Amino acid sequence: MDGFLSFNSWLNGIVWGWPGMILLLGTGLYYTLRTKGMQFGKFGYTMKNTLCKMFEKKEAGEGAVTPFQALATALAATVGTGNVAGVAGAIALGGPGAVFWMWVSALLGMCTKYAEVVLAVNYRERNPKGDWVGGPMYYITNGLGKNWKWLAVVFSIFGALAAFGIGNMTQINTIATSISGTIAEFNPAVNANTVHLIVGIIVAIFAAAVVLGGLKSIGKTTEKLVPVMAAIYIIAALIVVFTHLGNIGTVLKDIFVGAFNPSALGGGLVGIGITTAMRRGISRGIFSNEAGLGSAPIAHAAAETDSPVRQGLWGIFEVFMDTIVICTLTALAILMSGTPIAFGESAGTGLTIAAFGMTYGAKIAGVIVAVGITLFAVSTILSWCLYGTRCAEYLLGTKVIKPYQIIFCLIVVLGAVVPLQAVWDIADTLNGLMALPNLVALLALSPIVFKLTREYFSGVRLGESNRKEDA
Repeated sequence: MDGFLSFNSWLNGIVWGWPGMILLLGTGLYYTLRTKGMQFGKFGYTMKNTLCKMFEKKEAGEGAVTPFQALATALAATVGTGNVAGVAGAIALGGPGAVFWMWVSALLGMCTKYAEVVLAVNYRERNPKGDWVGGPMYYITNGLGKNWKWLAVVFSIFGALAAFGIGNMTQINTIATSISGTIAEFNPAVNANTVHLIVGIIVAIFAAAVVLGGLKSIGKTTEKLVPVMAAIYIIAALIVVFTHLGNIGTVLKDIFVGAFNPSALGGGLVGIGITTAMRRGISRGIFSNEAGLGSAPIAHAAAETDSPVRQGLWGIFEVFMDTIVICTLTALAILMSGTPIAFGESAGTGLTIAAFGMTYGAKIAGVIVAVGITLFAVSTILSWCLYGTRCAEYLLGTKVIKPYQIIFCLIVVLGAVVPLQAVWDIADTLNGLMALPNLVALLALSPIVFKLTREYFSGVRLGESNRKEDA
């Protein structure tokens, strides 16, 4: 077992180290250049057709969800514990400059996610149950041809297995740990193991009630859950930021100076170099918004939409909301609050709680962060169950859907009560390995993305009557 874990550690260093990050960022840069920076040039159009239409009442046909429900399902997976604990860890290990590189990864990732969603909708198909199914395994098979099906199989194996770790056991364990820790602040006599078990059972029952109801059930739940969880956390973080608004100038200076010369900031940052700041920030950004990993397109493929490009705009918005908004607010709350940071040492939820505690007090801050993490992680469990199910379905057919979902929900209980470091490490690697077949497909099918993009925006300029939403 030790030998396997050592191999996993080595492999993890590749997929989440410089080789993997260069490949992910390079793909984003390639798409950004070839689309003439559409995530920037079309940003206003994107917001008009996503943010401004988010709560329009729409109905989806059989086997589909509305565009916003598809976004909400994808956001439910990407907005998770990494937005709270992960950002804190990136700052502690990479300094304030890590935030700048997190932004860079997000800006390039917007175009990568756009391309993933466009391809997912363009190459999707109906399964025997009548549901729209899509994602990397389908645009590899339907776009690159049957000879490339082995690559789709590789992606699906990684995805079906990673879902049990990244999207299940680690999430519920984080919820249980956060809740038990918060309860202990008010009542130290409570048994933590009992709390973990109770939390696991409750979340498992809730997850089963949602996911066994099918695609529409997941979409309707995340549609309601995501705006609430995002609003609670964003408002709470904004209050911390505005409470310490006088520090904004110094913090922004530290972010930009720290991105290129961390040691110039002195103190505990003397031992942190630019490569450390880059790696921590970029990896956190990629891990948070999942651009290039191939997971979110599985949700977007089910959207009721008249154009792959139109749904692709929601992909841009997804990365913007996850990293540019939520991750940035966490970072600013930590840096502006004046919370002491032990640079060079790992940190997580505790650092975020300490930052919020500078405004709300330790106990209230613990409750706020616990609520945020619980909502984030529960929504992630629902979405990753869908992702894992679709990967398993591609491999074994629709007969595996219910058994996979039942096993997934049962493992929620297990994840709440067992130590998970080895599970986290293995699932983290599998999650990163999903990106490799996906990026091959993204690069090989890029001419299709460029063609669909040109045709769509030519139609917008000409005011085509069939684009009724732009009329």
